[in-house]
Amino acid sequence: MYDALIVGGGSAGMSCALVLGSAKPKAFAATKTIGIITHQKSSHLQTALFNNVLGLAPGTTGASILESGKEQLSNLYPHVAQIENEKVIEVSKSAHCFEVKTNKNTYQSKIVVIAVGYTNLITIKGLEQYIEPHPRAAIEKNRIWLKNADHLIDYNLYVAGTLAGWRSQFAIASGSGAHVATDILTLWNGGKDVKVHDKISE
Repeated sequence: MYDALIVGGGSAGMSCALVLGSAKPKAFAATKTIGIITHQKSSHLQTALFNNVLGLAPGTTGASILESGKEQLSNLYPHVAQIENEKVIEVSKSAHCFEVKTNKNTYQSKIVVIAVGYTNLITIKGLEQYIEPHPRAAIEKNRIWLKNADHLIDYNLYVAGTLAGWRSQFAIASGSGAHVATDILTLWNGGKDVKVHDKISE
C-alpha cells in the first residue's frame, strides 16, 4: 500500500516525485510510502531539445533529462520506489484506496497522481469519464485533458502536467508536478501549507 503513487515518469511526474521525496525529514512525511511508475516511452521529452529553460544548459536533450531525473531521484531520495518497465492499464477506486493495474502487477495507493502525456492515445481504463478536449491546444492536434479543479480530478485523484490542461512547455509541466506535490504534502500536514526548500548552510 502506497500513500502516494505517481503514474508517469516525464517532467511532471518526476518533479512531483522529487518534491514528495524531499519532504521525508518532515515529521508528517517521514513514514509515507511513495512510488512512481516511470513509464516514459510516450513522453514528449524523448525528442525535446532545450535552449530556453532557466537552469538548463542550451542543447540539453529531453532524453538526457529522463535518465538524469531517475538518477537524481534514486541518489537523493532512495525511499521513493521507482517502478520500471511497467505500463499502467487501469486505475480503479475501492472503498479505501485506488488500485493501479499494470501489465505486470497491481498496486494499491491512498493517493494517485496521473502524469502521462496529453495525446488522445491514452489507454488507461477508469479515466474515460474525465477525458475532454484540451483547453490550450489546437483542436486539430486531438489533445486531451482530464477535467480537474486545481489539479484535483476526484477525491485523492490528481492530474499533473499537460494532461491537467497546461501548455506543453517543460517549465510549466514541471511546475505543475511540483504544485501537486505541495498540495499532497499540505494534505499530509493536516491542511497547513507546505513548501520544501533546501538552503545553503552558512
